[in-house]
Amino acid sequence: MPSIEKGDFFRRDPMHFYSVSHDIICVFVAAFIFHHFCLGSFNMSAKYMIATAIIALTVASINLSDSNYLLFSRKRFIFSVVIKFFAFCLITDAAISFFFYLLGSNEPFNHEWLAFTLICSFVLLNINRLLFKGLIWRARAKGKYRRSVFLIGSSASVLSLGQRMKRYRYEGFSIAGVQRLHSSPKRELIDNIAERVRQSDAAEVWICLPLEMGRIVKTILYKLRNETAEIRFLPEFSDELLLNHRASEVVGRYSIDLSVTPISGYSRLLKRIEDIVVGGLIFILISPVCLVIAIAIKLTSPGPVLFKQYRTGANGRHFKVYKFRSMHVHEEKNSVTQAVKNDIRVTKLGRFLRQTSLDELPQFFNVLQGHMSIVGPRPHALNHNEYYKNLVESYMRRHMVKPGITGWAQMSGYRGETDTLEKMQKRVEHDLWYIDNWSVRLDIKIIVLTIFKGFINKNAY
Repeated sequence: MPSIEKGDFFRRDPMHFYSVSHDIICVFVAAFIFHHFCLGSFNMSAKYMIATAIIALTVASINLSDSNYLLFSRKRFIFSVVIKFFAFCLITDAAISFFFYLLGSNEPFNHEWLAFTLICSFVLLNINRLLFKGLIWRARAKGKYRRSVFLIGSSASVLSLGQRMKRYRYEGFSIAGVQRLHSSPKRELIDNIAERVRQSDAAEVWICLPLEMGRIVKTILYKLRNETAEIRFLPEFSDELLLNHRASEVVGRYSIDLSVTPISGYSRLLKRIEDIVVGGLIFILISPVCLVIAIAIKLTSPGPVLFKQYRTGANGRHFKVYKFRSMHVHEEKNSVTQAVKNDIRVTKLGRFLRQTSLDELPQFFNVLQGHMSIVGPRPHALNHNEYYKNLVESYMRRHMVKPGITGWAQMSGYRGETDTLEKMQKRVEHDLWYIDNWSVRLDIKIIVLTIFKGFINKNAY
């Protein structure tokens, strides 16, 4: 049986241990301060002491039921925190009102004091949690409050987990033992796992094997059925090209998300605001340039100013993309041929527009429409999607977000004609990396790179 390590309770649930006592202190501090400001005295009557105690008990109850309402937690969106704060206020106000109703008290109650106490308490609680979390992380980085782990997996996965433990040492894990397994492990290795875990005195067992070894995982779980060590399954996905794979919860059930876009919810709203603000400003600035280009196209070759073509947008929906026409008017019935070097279909003005990316300027209107983003995977012709989706792994996953005017693949040199399959594979690889690592900071970096090196490109024909 694994022993209880010193400080193990801190690693498992430090917020519960810490906040029950300190939250109550924070509430009383806030109550006394605002009693002085609102009523002119630190001496609270019995009524206000009871009200403060009710607030403190409500805080403790919420904390014990959900320790994750930390104001500045990176896994909590501001909207969620605000909703929780209002719920906290309503519950507390209702509890206080109901209590004094039962007592039959008619003494007037200062609601300003209650409002300020609730707000100040909420802020102090979260500041305290942040400070304590920092102290815990610092202690773990120095080797304290660690929880020992027995690792089961391939050599590569075990090595990767060991490196991650060093990188995330503030999470407080250390290696107690290792059992390396390959795709066809020997029976004696599986039979001896329980004994090895017991001898290692590990508090947890982490099984890191691919999904195809599910039967082996089931056997290991059976062998460990009499052990009290906690068991975690960390599926190995290194052989699969997945998008934002993680664990989440849906309809009360745990889910292993194999391919989910990170640009959703609050992130999607943030990216849309970015597109409207930046895209709107750019659209105003480029309007005179667009007018000059439109007149030049009309004067140099017959046909429409704009080239319109259906492309695949977010979630596979089709939309019309706008470009300045750069080719002579012609028909292609069942296919769209990519432009190549010295393509005779391209006009003289069109060649200049393509090489300087000025033909893409009308797509800022697509951005304002909401069909595209400033930064994202470049949209391909529909027949190109049909062709490449069966040749390039995870090709269609690039359509889980809005396509962009510029993108990480283009800034990495994968722009223009994809005359080999390898070029398209690299482009898709860079597109998926962008989606998986999206941030406003990354978008700004790509926009800046586009300004300095993205307009003129030797691969644009």
